[in-house]
Amino acid sequence: MESLFCCPICGGALNRGERCCTCRNGHSFDIAREGYVNLLPANQQHSKAPGDDKEMTAARTRFLEGGWYIPLREKLCELIGELALDAPDLLDAGCGEGWYTQAMAGAVSAKGGRIAGVDLSKPSVKKAARRCPAGEFAVGTLYHLPVADGSIDLLVNCFSPLAAEEFARVTRLGGKFLYVVPGPRHLWELKEAVYDRPYENEEKLEEYPGFRYLDVTPVETWFTLPDTQTIQDLFRMTPYSWKSPKSGAERLARLDRLTVTGQFRVHVMERI
Repeated sequence: MESLFCCPICGGALNRGERCCTCRNGHSFDIAREGYVNLLPANQQHSKAPGDDKEMTAARTRFLEGGWYIPLREKLCELIGELALDAPDLLDAGCGEGWYTQAMAGAVSAKGGRIAGVDLSKPSVKKAARRCPAGEFAVGTLYHLPVADGSIDLLVNCFSPLAAEEFARVTRLGGKFLYVVPGPRHLWELKEAVYDRPYENEEKLEEYPGFRYLDVTPVETWFTLPDTQTIQDLFRMTPYSWKSPKSGAERLARLDRLTVTGQFRVHVMERI
């Protein structure tokens, strides 16, 4: 079966067998028991265990499975239904543990398409592959995607590093790019607990070479986190967990209930 991925060494097409993916030049990559493949060459691996570790992956998994971000996931599926042509190939760039990917796989499948996810974190990709057996998953870097030029119809990047040049390279002309970022007051109440002077996120439209804007879709929700564990899981998912002052982190750790604003922006772009 032809894979959505390409060989990270020579760039050739990969054929996916039962136990490994191979290219015409003889490069071979074992398929792990969970169903994913490691396509991160040693020269692109800047640490022994890059990306989110097991603890961070577990925290994100617990939080997302609580359903707090369901409105965002539903909006992504709705947009895919509106934007996708027949038999689309979708890449979830920075798929994490696959919570969004699993839902988007259903939207893509309804159009007769395929889905793949790439993430730097091996623990996350393991979970994603188990969660969404209908998709293909690979350990890889967003800055050197193991994906052929112009092969993707829909590219989704949800709260993951932006690699605009790579995203433009792999997206076909006319293909769509869904880029999820926080709104100005996303997680405002958490920031109030952590910072003495919380600040709003900057809201801007930035032009990326190879893409043009079609729309910015807002998604807003409010939810009450019922215990310390869930509050801390959310905190660990954010940059605030390593940027916050110690006193603010300690204040947050004393809370056992917190009502939070979820404010997202889905930037919808087209490859030109």
